Amino acid sequence: MHVDPDSSDLPYVQIANWLRAEIEAGRMGPRLPSVLALAGQTDTSVNTVRKALAVLVQEGLIVTVEGRGTFVIRGTSTQGDA
Repeated sequence: MHVDPDSSDLPYVQIANWLRAEIEAGRMGPRLPSVLALAGQTDTSVNTVRKALAVLVQEGLIVTVEGRGTFVIRGTSTQGDA
């Protein structure tokens, strides 16, 4: 994922949007990569990634378990819903 420095969206918003899309498409999860790995993937700081993850936690899409990792909350995908 490339963070666009010219985007009107802040980097953490871009990352949150990318992660949300990946999760909803079923390409990411049930466990997300570590904060450090995501920072490397997005070429941003761990603090930027943490802010992005906080957005998704607030939305109820993911949960972070201390010492265990960050996980997609089951039943959040809209795929296959009737």
